Amino acid sequence: MTAQGWALIALFIAILGLAAKPAGLWLFALYEGRRTPLHAVLGPVERGFYRVAGVNPAKEQGWRAYALHMLLFQLATALLTYFVLRAQAVLPLNPGKLPGVGADGAMNTAISFVTNTNWQWYSGESTLSNLSQMLALTIHNFLSAATGIAIAFALFRGFARRECATVGNFWADMTRVTLYILVPISVIYALYLVWAGVPQTFVAGIDTHTLEGAKQTLALGPVASQEAIKMLGTNGGGFFNANSAHPFENPSAMTNLVQMLSIFVLGVGLTYTFGKAVGDTRQGWAILAAMTILFVAGVAVSYGMEAHSTPLMHQLGLAGGNMEGKEVRFGIVGSALFAVVTTAASCGAVNAMHDSFTALGGLIPMFNMELGEVVIGGVGAGIYGFLLFAILSVFVAGLMVGRTPEYVGKKIESREVKLAVLAIAVLPLMILGGSAIATVAQAGLAGPLNKGPHGFSEILYAFSSATANNGSAFAGLTAGTPFYNGLLGIAMWVGRFFMIVPVLAIAGSLAGKKHTPASAGSFPTTGALWVGLLVGIIVIVGGLTFLPGLALGPIADHFTAVSGQLF
Repeated sequence: MTAQGWALIALFIAILGLAAKPAGLWLFALYEGRRTPLHAVLGPVERGFYRVAGVNPAKEQGWRAYALHMLLFQLATALLTYFVLRAQAVLPLNPGKLPGVGADGAMNTAISFVTNTNWQWYSGESTLSNLSQMLALTIHNFLSAATGIAIAFALFRGFARRECATVGNFWADMTRVTLYILVPISVIYALYLVWAGVPQTFVAGIDTHTLEGAKQTLALGPVASQEAIKMLGTNGGGFFNANSAHPFENPSAMTNLVQMLSIFVLGVGLTYTFGKAVGDTRQGWAILAAMTILFVAGVAVSYGMEAHSTPLMHQLGLAGGNMEGKEVRFGIVGSALFAVVTTAASCGAVNAMHDSFTALGGLIPMFNMELGEVVIGGVGAGIYGFLLFAILSVFVAGLMVGRTPEYVGKKIESREVKLAVLAIAVLPLMILGGSAIATVAQAGLAGPLNKGPHGFSEILYAFSSATANNGSAFAGLTAGTPFYNGLLGIAMWVGRFFMIVPVLAIAGSLAGKKHTPASAGSFPTTGALWVGLLVGIIVIVGGLTFLPGLALGPIADHFTAVSGQLF
């Protein structure tokens, strides 16, 4: 580890801290349905969408209607994506004459992108046409991100409203988020990426000659437009197989920093939005503080392990850190920081191969996902996932002071606790359950490239990534098979929507309650004690649940490497 490396990490955190309030205020304006400077230009477009769809944005919905409309929309767009991928061969904008995608692969990809996972079993440049990249994939990068923020808004209203039967209008929330924040920022962001060297063209590729004199075809396409929203919306699906390690997706150290910042900016902004929504910005800062503690701890471990390399490399007299699978453009700190950022935010974009990380360096990205998108998390999904743990934490605090737990003026009773536990239980059910099936089924055991604990880590990472809607992979797993396409597809769908529905049910339950003012017996939820309790509950719940799996995978991998055994 170097002072320069830590300076980069400190700069990254400082910029995000400064961006939290401005981003949060813009999101708060959309949460309240207030005008923004962009309404003068985009307001007619918004109203046009409502007229075409027959939607009255002023008519609010209860949580059941909100959930039903959301689910039907996700199903419809997933089916559209499936049919576009299947019919790719006969559709336009296919300069490479690529065939249609197989049934199981199209199903997996449709679920992957509608759930904001963007898990990719394929090489984008050799599997998907330009039309498929734009219509079947990029459109989901906007809609899935907007859906996550809309769910967060609904939960915020549950905490903020008093004796109310509604939590907002799904169509209005999603439309406003897309029009007034995702699209404008993505346009500016894409133009910056084009300036920085990222292609944006319908040309399939260009022929060039290498330094050795060989002829090589470089794949091109509408990369910048997809790259911008893939980062901003914490989607992660790459145009190229190498994702953000590819120079056409991430050309320089500066674009690498900008991409990491864009992954986190809306997530940190939503913490401030929550504080504004409940009338106490200290609540939002407390959540952001807890998230930052978890993030910094993860970065310290991952960067430390990658900087010190492996015991076997030291025995061979190789100095320096672990550069296997990393781009020299970014180095160890740029790669380790990116790995923690992308898994802390359920983005899944990668600029290094996580399968080549040291055992404990790769454990941190895996554990980030297993905590359930609470370390900043995906746009919207991070804050509502974190608030589930806040409900559990305040329940524990209520037991300590011997009274009904309260959080931001709402009593947390058995219904809310049961729903929170139900949502959180999705993680071990699909991660550990799916990994168990894959490790005993012959089709599952055919997937890992490595044997022993590292091979198990490849399987465990895949199901952690799918269930947490992250999309990154250890890259050593051959996942493009009917077995993995099917099982991981189920994990992605359950991990997304079996968590969202209980969250909306909590929102509806809280919205109908009276406001309970804080008293002398209330547990404070803004200070250092509360932040420490939040961090402790998250780590303990995650540790108790996933430690056995981690012990069989990356922890065992570490100790066998120390003893001189490789897999």
